This record gives sequence, structure tokens and C-alpha cells, in this order.
Amino acid sequence: MQMLGTFIKPMHREGVRFVAIFAAITVGLFLISDFLGWIGAGLTVWCYYFFRDPERVTPTREGLIVSPADGIVSLIEPAVPPAELGLPDQPLTRVSVFMNVFNCHVNRVPVSGEITAIAYRPGKFLNASLDKASVDNERNSLAIRMQDGRSIAVVQIAGLVARRIVCFTEIGAQMTTGERFGLIRFGSRLDVYLPEGVEPLVQIGQTMIAGETVLADLHLTGRA
Repeated sequence: MQMLGTFIKPMHREGVRFVAIFAAITVGLFLISDFLGWIGAGLTVWCYYFFRDPERVTPTREGLIVSPADGIVSLIEPAVPPAELGLPDQPLTRVSVFMNVFNCHVNRVPVSGEITAIAYRPGKFLNASLDKASVDNERNSLAIRMQDGRSIAVVQIAGLVARRIVCFTEIGAQMTTGERFGLIRFGSRLDVYLPEGVEPLVQIGQTMIAGETVLADLHLTGRA
């Protein structure tokens, strides 16, 4: 039973409708052909896997910023946060985490604080791994004010396949590091804009685990 639990993870409620649709189509495909039916069954299993929502063990040391998404660090560069958040118009270090269709897509807040702004902006559906996706693609941006008064921006970005950004939180909510705040369907990207002077502790190509992998440390500023 313990081994079974290693492979079978809880599914987020957002996936129930989709798995049901896939399963219904699979039944119809089996009536036509066993071959088509097994293809449908495989896709149903994939859909369940896509919406998995495993528990995560979040580091508890004060000042740590964790990854908001599973995936690969695709970009680390200076960039101005989305204007709609009302943050200062100055470049900050942006860390982008690209999620493919096999990653867990439940998003988690990178640091504890108050949600001070949420801004949705429609846009294109370019490949989310591209730099210009941060500007051109559909996105949902959040600003989180930490206890020390500094703010951090987190941006959910739709991708080539992703067509739906879901946000579970609201302005004024007090959230803790690693708490679930949203989800994107099906394949996308998360951008984190670090506070001024805070440098990332990750590298391009590094594999990230939402709510667990340490992205940066607020107590470490500047480059060594």
C-alpha cells in the first residue's frame, strides 16, 4: 500500500471535470475499437496525472523564497514587473520556471505575506519558454507584501497549449510560504520578480519543486 501511494497522488478538484470527460470519451472509443479505447485510457490516466496535487514539505526558515512551480528554470534576467501591479518601474531579477505538460501544475506562493494586488491581462499564447512570453502572453500577476514591507511579484503565464489560468486567492489574503494559490492548464510558466538586491540561488536548467526548492534568501543580498 505504501508503494502504491508513492505513484498515486491526490488530484486537484480542478481536474475532476476533465478526467470525467476523458473517461466518457474513452468509453465511447472502446465501443468503436479496442485500440482507440486503450489510447483514450492512456490519455485519461495522463489527465489525472496532470492534475495531481501532492503534499509538499516547505522549508520553515524565515526569509526563504521557494519556487512557485514545478519545472525547469528557463530564464534569469533583469526585467520590470508587470505595470498593472503598480510596483516601482525599475528592473528586478526575474526567475522564470517553465512547466511542461508532465509537470504538476498547482502553483504555490513563494513567500509569506499579504496579497496586495491581482491583475489579469489577456494576450497571446506563444511558447512560454520564450523571453517575450512575459510581455505578450496572457497572464495573471500577483504582488505579495512581506512582513518587512518589501514586495515580491509572481506572474502566471499561459503558454502554447495552456489556455486557462486559475487563481484561488484574493486581494487582502494573508498567505504562508508554499500555500496553493493557483493552477494553469496545460503547460505554462511562472515568473518571480525578486526584491531589489536579492540574488537567486538557482541556475538556468535547474529542476524546481513547487513549495520546496529554495529560490532565494532574503537575508543574502548582492553578489559574492
